Amino acid sequence: MTQQLPQVPSTEPEQTEPELAAVRNFRDVGGLPTVDGRRVRYGALFRSGHLAHATPADAAFLGSLGLHTIFDFRNEADQKLEGPDVELPGVRNVNLPLTDPADGAVFWKMVRDGNLDELREILADGKAADRMSETYRMIIKERTAEQSQVLHALAGEAVPALMHCAAGKDRAGLSIAVTLLAVGVEREAIEADYLKSNDPHRRYKVHRSDNSSTGMSPEVMELLSPLFEARAEYLAAAFETIEDVWGTTDRYLSEGLNVTPEIRERLRTRLLDES
Repeated sequence: MTQQLPQVPSTEPEQTEPELAAVRNFRDVGGLPTVDGRRVRYGALFRSGHLAHATPADAAFLGSLGLHTIFDFRNEADQKLEGPDVELPGVRNVNLPLTDPADGAVFWKMVRDGNLDELREILADGKAADRMSETYRMIIKERTAEQSQVLHALAGEAVPALMHCAAGKDRAGLSIAVTLLAVGVEREAIEADYLKSNDPHRRYKVHRSDNSSTGMSPEVMELLSPLFEARAEYLAAAFETIEDVWGTTDRYLSEGLNVTPEIRERLRTRLLDES
């Protein structure tokens, strides 16, 4: 079930999103409000699914954004399945593989082949949602070096930047959320942006192999749905982990990610509208 998005009031005009033919879940996170009344600058921070299948028109649009850096959080299995990103002239590509809740070629073979017995074993009875929440917790606890690298790069010369993984929902979504926390965006606004990945036109397309006997059966779709939905409970698990391990967001940033007050102020300068 698609969840209701929290309503975040905005005084900014609605931005028209581009129609990209082969890049899913693209958006500018500009306009999100901070706790001290500022907003994320439009044209500074973008997010999307992978860029491997971008059409020439898609690539031309992405090239027009003035991007400095693309952060690709896909792992080796993702890149083998989907291919490398299209190359955009003058844009720096940084690959920081993060753990995928649906990690590994073996899992994706089960999905493409529709192997019901194996899918039931690993996903049924709430195990899929638990898998997602645990991965979010693990990324917060264990992948601090990667998140630190992203924030330090953004405080330097990496803006405008685009973050993506395979679907642009989990690994990129969590990295975007951490970045927004660092500049003081309201948590309700972070959640609202995160849940936009549930929009039908943003969803990751699952490819099935010719020898799948079950196809997109209702049972297969039900088993997979927790993996392909953005759920508030997943993001909440990440925020709860920050509090459980570090006590506060400020300590998570300073002690966990080595982000000093000076770095945070540089992030705010680069990513927020002028006060």
